[in-house]
Amino acid sequence: MKIIVAGCGKIGTTIISQLAAEGHDVVALDHNPSVLAEITNIYDVMGLCGNCTNVEILEEAGAESARLFVAATGSDELNMLACFLARRMGAHHSIARIRNPEYNERGLRFVREQLNLSMSINPDMLAAQELFNILKLPSAVKIERFSGRNFEMIEMMLKPNSILNGMTVIEMRNKYKGKYLICVVQRGDDVYIPDGNFILHSGDRIGLTASSAEIQRLLRSLGVMQKQARSVMILGGSRTAVYLARLLINIGVSVKIIEQDAAVCRDLSETLPKAVIVNGDGAQQELLLEEGLRSTDAFISLTGMDEENILISIFAASQNVPTVISKVNRDELASMAGRLGIDCIVSPRKIVSDVLVRYARALQNSVGSNIETLYNLMDGKAEALEFNVKTESPLLGVPLKALSLKQNVLIAGIIRERKTIIPDGDDVIQLGDRVVVLSTNQHFQDFTDIIK
Repeated sequence: MKIIVAGCGKIGTTIISQLAAEGHDVVALDHNPSVLAEITNIYDVMGLCGNCTNVEILEEAGAESARLFVAATGSDELNMLACFLARRMGAHHSIARIRNPEYNERGLRFVREQLNLSMSINPDMLAAQELFNILKLPSAVKIERFSGRNFEMIEMMLKPNSILNGMTVIEMRNKYKGKYLICVVQRGDDVYIPDGNFILHSGDRIGLTASSAEIQRLLRSLGVMQKQARSVMILGGSRTAVYLARLLINIGVSVKIIEQDAAVCRDLSETLPKAVIVNGDGAQQELLLEEGLRSTDAFISLTGMDEENILISIFAASQNVPTVISKVNRDELASMAGRLGIDCIVSPRKIVSDVLVRYARALQNSVGSNIETLYNLMDGKAEALEFNVKTESPLLGVPLKALSLKQNVLIAGIIRERKTIIPDGDDVIQLGDRVVVLSTNQHFQDFTDIIK
């Protein structure tokens, strides 16, 4: 499928890498020739240098025959104009990155309708929502929601003193009853889809699926349930910090933001009158301690530098802050942060790439079993897909134990109307179900792809 990506910054490059890995015919468009040279050297894509609102450049890129046009430059207005032009020239679908907090949902809806945008994406808002979900359930290091939030998957770390250490999956199921499923385990660089005889170890990162209520019951049974954060310290007054602060303040959480730039602090004070804004260098440990780091429920580092976020988060963890989260975009630094003890990492780039990959796969299969949700799990080594089964299929009505699934594939959940089903071998899939599938090293386009 032909896809044009305009803007090859951090977000654009991640989108390009994911779409190229999916096998799409990608054209990378940017005004910086050195950036394009690096991208075309690394990824199997075509590069074109020029302004994404120049009609001649768009013609050369092939906008008239593109199935999808993605604008991810640093300017919201440029992205909207580029998408508008690409659609008028013949591009079938368009997605614009729009980050400005001044564009509220009503305004965005109007813009999408007038410019005929297929979708607008806001990396900062998406990251803030993920952070918000974690802060509401801090026992998890990652939370993904499916089908209207009725079904969840959480990732959690097994601590050195975990009561699950040395226990098989079936032993855990027998001891801790409930409607949940351990569906994926990461141990070091290896990822497993476990069977009942799989032995859990301290240090494992496990993914489990269940309804929200079941997950909370299980965490309480395991003795790892942490209280919801009521006070949060945020380092860096970014757009993500603004979105997150608004979400937290709306549910009564006290928020303190530390920002080095005095002008940004003044803007934050006007935008967030109920938050405490501190003008200072958060890299200074004394300042963090003076502002109550040791007594806060959660510390989140959202500066523009991955290295600074990691180092300051390590310091916060050393002060026994219950929940420490770091924003890290670079893959190599994210894995390093994990080895250094920072369990909870959020990457806006990865969140956006998940959205784009899901949309591209849905376009490739516009009828049948559409992909409703896609998440990369376990540092990108596994993925969870939610399929909407809309047409007849050879998988319907057949007990799951009778299906010949491909290797490293697991049906992790079925959502039927408003009912969540953690399936066993006797369950069957029906027309209209939403089915959550876990896999490693697969790129499924359709629900029927999961069988041999």
